[in-house]
Amino acid sequence: MQKEQLFKFFEDVIALKASDLLISATSPLMSRISGNLVPYNDEILIPQDTEDIARIITPKDKFEILERDGEVDFAYTFEDKARFRVNVFKQRSYYAAALRIIKSEVPDAKDFNMPPSILEFAQLKRGLVLVTGPTGSGKSTTLATILNEINKTRSAHVITLEDPIEFLHPNKKSLFNQREIGSDTGSYANALRACLRQDPDVLLIGEMRDFETISIALTTAETGHLVFSTLHTVGACKSIDRIVDVFPPHQQNQIRIQLAAILEGVVSIQLIPHINGRTRVAAYEVMKITPAIRNLIREGKNHQIVSQLQTGKQLGMQTLDQSLIDLVKNGEITKENALTYCIDKEAMQKSLASVYVSYNP
Repeated sequence: MQKEQLFKFFEDVIALKASDLLISATSPLMSRISGNLVPYNDEILIPQDTEDIARIITPKDKFEILERDGEVDFAYTFEDKARFRVNVFKQRSYYAAALRIIKSEVPDAKDFNMPPSILEFAQLKRGLVLVTGPTGSGKSTTLATILNEINKTRSAHVITLEDPIEFLHPNKKSLFNQREIGSDTGSYANALRACLRQDPDVLLIGEMRDFETISIALTTAETGHLVFSTLHTVGACKSIDRIVDVFPPHQQNQIRIQLAAILEGVVSIQLIPHINGRTRVAAYEVMKITPAIRNLIREGKNHQIVSQLQTGKQLGMQTLDQSLIDLVKNGEITKENALTYCIDKEAMQKSLASVYVSYNP
């Protein structure tokens, strides 16, 4: 495939507001639009095409890693039109790639239906805040929005550890140092150990992906820093379970105590197809830590946290299911999709029945 053909594909799918591009041999070029995979045309890629694409977009040093390890992550800038978070990998000995389109502008809260309580995390001085959800649910965008709020309102030294760097934050009131794993530092663990000597006020860890990263992140938050990170979990309760379960059984009680002391909030996101069929809308679960929730975490009674979220509206808390019901009431998503994405289907069915009565007396 020629570079001109690839760049035309990039231009067209950016104009269609695609979120992801998928490139694989024996398939057409594919893009994800409003959550659905859409073929770009009828032309089937052959292995030479995908190798050509991989060589066009992959830096030389990253290509060496690809050849050695079978996959590699990096960021790719397409002229001045877009940036991509890229994973190039091998499948059946052929090259393939997944590209996530990253908007060039740092997101601002006014551009989203984000609950105002999420931005309140930007004013914290210490502790751990988690943003969770499936791949492609908007975790990075939400974190970038919170960091942008810090940048606009606080004088702080912000260090981000990302793989790769996505949104580029210009210095406003805050000073940003953004480090890319693999280019600026060898690993999350190495960067986390070093960051304590770099005088950060706020630390973003792109993903708490393993035991070592999670352990150091907890320690960093415990030493009086404000730490933001992500997990691929749905819901506050599962996020807490995920962290605790990473540790050996004999350590888990101590981790619950540590987590109860440092955790300040969990935001969980799901992207739901909009009722218009052309876009998606975010449903948010928001947990802000209260003394009661700290006690539940400490005692391992995470299943009781849901009731705290349901009754914590005055503090800005809500469950994912409450957010879905609000989206139905506002005419943004269908009842069928609310049932598909909810956590408690039985309770959701009852709630939707009352919504139906209120709209059709």
